[in-house]
Amino acid sequence: MKLLLFRVLPILLLTFCTAYSVLAVTIEVTPDDNLQKKLDASADGDTLILAPGRYLGNFVVNHQITLTAENQDDAAIIDAQGQGHALVLKQSDVVVENLTIINWGHNLTEQDSGIYADTNASNITIKANRLKGDGFGIWLQKGKNIKVLDNVIQGNNTLRSADRGNGIQLSIVQDVEVKNNEVFHTRDGLYIISSQNNVLENNIMHDLRYGVHYMYSHSNKVLNNSAYNTRAGYALMSSRNLVVDGNRSVNSEDYGFLMNFITSSVISNNQIENVWTKPENKVLGRDGKGLFVYNSAYNTIKNNRIDTAEIGIHLTAGSENTKVYGNSFINNPVQVKYVSNKKQEWSFEGKGNYWSNYLGWDMNGDNIGDVVFEPNDGIDQLIWQYPEMKMIMDSPIVLILRWVQKEFPVLKPPGVKDSFPLMQPAMTEHKASRLASSLSTRDEHLNVYVNKANQP
Repeated sequence: MKLLLFRVLPILLLTFCTAYSVLAVTIEVTPDDNLQKKLDASADGDTLILAPGRYLGNFVVNHQITLTAENQDDAAIIDAQGQGHALVLKQSDVVVENLTIINWGHNLTEQDSGIYADTNASNITIKANRLKGDGFGIWLQKGKNIKVLDNVIQGNNTLRSADRGNGIQLSIVQDVEVKNNEVFHTRDGLYIISSQNNVLENNIMHDLRYGVHYMYSHSNKVLNNSAYNTRAGYALMSSRNLVVDGNRSVNSEDYGFLMNFITSSVISNNQIENVWTKPENKVLGRDGKGLFVYNSAYNTIKNNRIDTAEIGIHLTAGSENTKVYGNSFINNPVQVKYVSNKKQEWSFEGKGNYWSNYLGWDMNGDNIGDVVFEPNDGIDQLIWQYPEMKMIMDSPIVLILRWVQKEFPVLKPPGVKDSFPLMQPAMTEHKASRLASSLSTRDEHLNVYVNKANQP
């Protein structure tokens, strides 16, 4: 009996799949048709191809279908006319591709979105679409095994940042791939909350509040993304077991990377360039920070390049028990701001960090400085507590205090020490350019922007 079952079962499955594929049809839709009726009349496995033109209304997908256009250049436009969601997905095994979706609602409380899915759906693919609107671009909730690929999402930059939705929002999802998207003029580019085992890779995010924003999530990867012209390139909050590798942040105003209550994570091989508060926004205590580490511990920060930030790295509120090595701190007026009552050693297994203001020497040529580097002293800490002291930084009394502190180490307050400072940047210019070229080919957009910004 068992042998018969094993022989018959594959035949039955093959017959079912064949019948399913035979029943699936391709349905051509024009702007003169009622798109919602076509969607409702479709069956699982069908493909609906939208002809170029404008489809007015708010549409719901209730079947396992593919909704696409003939090609991306001949725009099939779904226009929600300023109300609600443009497209709601209520099934698994749905593909949405090559569409232009515009003008959905702006009610953030109602989560108005260009594409919205809040069921326990799986195997959804959202690919090569163009979205432009006030609310959220793509909102995915409670789903798993989802792919969001090659989309361009544009918000409304005439609205205040707080009044815009996020570009791509992942809430309570698992195993989602977000790759090769471009997001701009929304509030945050990619926002992830209470989600696990997701990959964000090769996305370009610009002209936003935060490029990537993580909340209450774990076991996620952030790989080879580019963010520019933001308040913070990457805001990582209340999360653990993150792998953040090979990303780039350029021209952020407040933070290149913000880490708030991040634990057991690896921040590596990232490039942070030009983090500087705009003069019109400058107030006492507001400085651009390449890395800001707040109440975060048991992390590894290695092989990153922090170049031209007002403060290279700022640690505070118990941010200890973290390995910091192999990083390059270049051209930062303040390399380290460390607020704590404990000492920290910033080297690992004989490898420290590169400091562009290190004045030590390397007698044996092993690329390790022979003199310990301490980026801050007691005077620096006084200035952090009393910023008005900056006006007397070069006075004779301050110079004498620094000399006394150096000659009598017992007077030194707790701080950061690098016992094995590197004589050369850990990431050379050649490696940095190779890293940039390894990003998405669309990262050329970022390089063009940076070159223009650096022109006189």
